[in-house]
Amino acid sequence: MTILLLAEGFEEIEAITTVDFLRRCDIPVQTVSVTNGGKTVTGAHGIPVVCDLEMWDVRPDDVTCVILPGGMPGTRNLGDSTWVTDLVQAACGRGDWVAAICAAPSVLGKLGLLRNKNATCYPGFERELTGAIMTTEKAVRDGNIITSKAAGTAVDFAEAIATALGKKEVAQQVRAEMFYK
Repeated sequence: MTILLLAEGFEEIEAITTVDFLRRCDIPVQTVSVTNGGKTVTGAHGIPVVCDLEMWDVRPDDVTCVILPGGMPGTRNLGDSTWVTDLVQAACGRGDWVAAICAAPSVLGKLGLLRNKNATCYPGFERELTGAIMTTEKAVRDGNIITSKAAGTAVDFAEAIATALGKKEVAQQVRAEMFYK
């Protein structure tokens, strides 16, 4: 199962663009609320989103791809959740896909998951990507980890995830249909 985690204060463009793009690629991504307040999570810009699932509905062993959008305080809320950090570490340990955009790669960096891996993030968060080899690319895939810079690279991020999940040709078609250059 592919899941995108939403904590209070997530970056709306990064989350919604990624979910929309992946679903257009026929990848059944599920949004997951990482709050104790039910399925509705409010983004950094006051947009409420009703998630498909609550974290308690997720069986970690069924997860094959974990996606973390950035935004503040969303990234901090993801990193402060033991449920999230345990899930991300277990997924990485199994070799499953883990993807993070904007400030969210800092969650992976603090867990030591980016050590000796190429990665990118929102400018200013580089020091939190402990041990990473920093790049300036819009989206970077190194092993089972995908990172991306910011809201403006959300399509690149989503395309990298779709490609990693075996939908390269479909992702290229979706991108072309969006007239995204």
